[in-house]
Amino acid sequence: MTQPHSPAASVSSPLLPLLVLLFVGSGCAALIYEIVWFQMLQLVIGSSALSLSVLLATFMGGMCIGSLLLPRVIGTRWHPLKVYGALEAGIAVMGVLVLVGMPLVERVNLAWVGHGSGSVLLRALVCGMCLLTPTVLMGATLPAIARYVEATPRGVSWLGFFYGGNIAGAVFGCLLAGFYLLRQHDLLTATAVAVTINLAVGAAAVLLARVAAHAPGRAAPGAAGSLVPQRTEEAAGGSWAILLVIGLSGMSALGAEVIWTRILSLMLGATVYTFSIILAVFLTGLGIGSSIGAVVARTTPRPRAALGVCQLLLAACIAWSAYALARSLPYWPVEPPYSGAGARMLAEAPWIQFHLDLARCVWALFPPTLLWGASFPLALAAVPARGRDTGKLVGGVYAANTVGAIAGAIALTAFVALDKWGGTQNAQRLLIVLAVTAALIALVPTLWTARTIAAARPYKPPAPGVRLPEYAIPGRTMRWGPAAAMACGVAAAGWLCAAVPAVPWHLIAYGRSMLSNLEWYSELVYLGEGMNASVAVTQGSDGSRSFHVSGKVEASTIPQDMRLQRMLGHMSALMHEEPRTVLVVGCGAGVTAGCFVKYPGIERIVICEIEPLIPKVVARYFSEENHDVLSDPRVQVVYDDARHYIRTTKEKFDIITSDPIHPWVKGAATLYTQEYFQMCRERLNPGGLMTQWVPLYESNSDVVKSELATFFRVFPQGTIWSNDINGAGYDVVLVGQAQPRPIDVDEIQRRLDRPDHAGAAASLAGASFHSAVDLLRTYAGRATDLAPWLADAQINRDRNLRLQYLAGLGMLHHMEDEIYQQILGYRVFPEDLFLASEQSRAALRLAMFNRRWEQQ
Repeated sequence: MTQPHSPAASVSSPLLPLLVLLFVGSGCAALIYEIVWFQMLQLVIGSSALSLSVLLATFMGGMCIGSLLLPRVIGTRWHPLKVYGALEAGIAVMGVLVLVGMPLVERVNLAWVGHGSGSVLLRALVCGMCLLTPTVLMGATLPAIARYVEATPRGVSWLGFFYGGNIAGAVFGCLLAGFYLLRQHDLLTATAVAVTINLAVGAAAVLLARVAAHAPGRAAPGAAGSLVPQRTEEAAGGSWAILLVIGLSGMSALGAEVIWTRILSLMLGATVYTFSIILAVFLTGLGIGSSIGAVVARTTPRPRAALGVCQLLLAACIAWSAYALARSLPYWPVEPPYSGAGARMLAEAPWIQFHLDLARCVWALFPPTLLWGASFPLALAAVPARGRDTGKLVGGVYAANTVGAIAGAIALTAFVALDKWGGTQNAQRLLIVLAVTAALIALVPTLWTARTIAAARPYKPPAPGVRLPEYAIPGRTMRWGPAAAMACGVAAAGWLCAAVPAVPWHLIAYGRSMLSNLEWYSELVYLGEGMNASVAVTQGSDGSRSFHVSGKVEASTIPQDMRLQRMLGHMSALMHEEPRTVLVVGCGAGVTAGCFVKYPGIERIVICEIEPLIPKVVARYFSEENHDVLSDPRVQVVYDDARHYIRTTKEKFDIITSDPIHPWVKGAATLYTQEYFQMCRERLNPGGLMTQWVPLYESNSDVVKSELATFFRVFPQGTIWSNDINGAGYDVVLVGQAQPRPIDVDEIQRRLDRPDHAGAAASLAGASFHSAVDLLRTYAGRATDLAPWLADAQINRDRNLRLQYLAGLGMLHHMEDEIYQQILGYRVFPEDLFLASEQSRAALRLAMFNRRWEQQ
């Protein structure tokens, strides 16, 4: 029979490295779940910063509850490995239930959730229904396994290794999900892999419990009567101070991740691959730092001082990252060439660019992440542990770190959005202040040392008027050397805080194309950092103005962009017999929405925009081009994720026009799915129609095929209308009708000739559309003709979001004309699509096949 192990032997047990491996598997499964659940729930509650904050707070809040709850609910008589195995099995069960139960949760959301900030509690309820139980189980795993080790320096160091192993697994899970499982498969497959890992880890833990006996109720070393020496610093302060320090560390860590991810996504391109790389680098730094901190915690007699020094060094490393992100990385010559062999190589092998992105992330993020990782095991070692349950010890420290992380993510996101407070620049200064504050809390109590009198000279109070030598006065004395060093460190951190540079506006405006645009003269007109995106307005030397969001031009007054924006508006308004209500997805410069104010029959225009800065500030700079649309009494602006609004609104529209950001931007692919287009079709009135923007640039044929084929699944009679430049491809507009009907060319011309449509005709003429024929000559094909070309297209569905993975690999391509010519290869004149007189039909045919756009 296996004998119960003695407490002193547990820290040298050969099973401990195996437990680290179990935690690697647990971390891998947890990150796969996190990515899958976030992707699923964003489809339900939206992808605005408000929704993501609720989602993150729920996920981490559940882990915090689990870390606190387990030591208080599960007694020490239960074998730690069996408890850990049961938790892993429970997580696997919940992973399946979340996947299966999501449709039910979505129905609850549709029945109750509204729009805007007033729906925060209901969105939190939806997140809680899905995430609270599994994340509570996840948070309980570390306190559960902690009971297998002792509350000694060596035992606590193993907890640091467990934590580091868990993070190492999370790194692998992040890369596995982001670069393979979701790119090649779908949510079901990714969940199945995570469930399998959980079950394997749980089974292994239960099997190990059979050979690792548990002695419940045994006093851990360090308890009363133990020979384990007490830490020399335990008298320097209670555990509350250490919990506050690790809470501030967690606050700065997740706050920095939010801020730096936002900046790096401008620099690298906001693809799903970029976010996976950033997260993997961040987690890798935490994992390595945790292992280093575990070694230090095992050997140092002053863990509290080590924790304080770690926080002081962290302030300097945060300043380094801020400098690297603003003054170093944006100027690295890594931008791919626009054309030539280099461009073709990078387009065909985007993994080369990923290597460069990885190097840039490591250069900027690694120093502070190492210190954040080291903080956790040092905090565990610094908390007074004499006679304590290691489960409660770990649970308290982990919960404090998690609560701080939640507060940091939410507070720093809100801080950045308060543009008048300095955005990301002052937010990074705040991170330095948090690190210095944590350092002071940890270090100040250690600057005094107890001063006693030798036992051979018992203390006697001095006679009145007699002063004893200082060495004979009992009490505490200042350690002036460490105090001076700390003061110098704080002063240096203050100087670094003041020197934090602002992110260059060129980066916010042009993103990864910043270097090539430095030579193009443009003047900054407006710069703002909002809750969901950073925006800019610039003016070129030719007088043209551009609207930039998250590192790319989203709208401008140059001819090809004005044509596209006018096409989205006027084409839908003229193809509909008598439109009255309009939904515009994405405000942009407001030009598309402004088209509709020129039609007297339109009674209501709803603009759905996720970033409040855009309608409130940006659109005002384009008031001439957008016909001052935001001052029109028929216009209502809804601040919400467009998909969430369309999914939850009960209103129907005659026209829906959708102009989202590029599909390679993380989250944008949800506005290109079959389910999204089906939602839009269900929100159309009888006879209604939808227009959808599809870019041909920064894309490849597989991406465009996916976009077209997905749209045509919902609108099988859909058509394509081209916005080309001198006959070369640029972008296209898709038109889908709830009930397909022919386009009456002559009727459209008669409407444009009417006095009450003079404003609409003038608006069209401003984009070089002087007649109905000019507008309709942009016809480039339809679904039925393109069926052979689209036969191998991948359909973008909610369950896989395939498009964002395809588009992320194709963003370096410049194949717009090649793709356009492929589409035109299937175009024939649609005799049944156009109703027209012989004269109009002949004119349209001639214009369609022989005339090319002239550069304006």
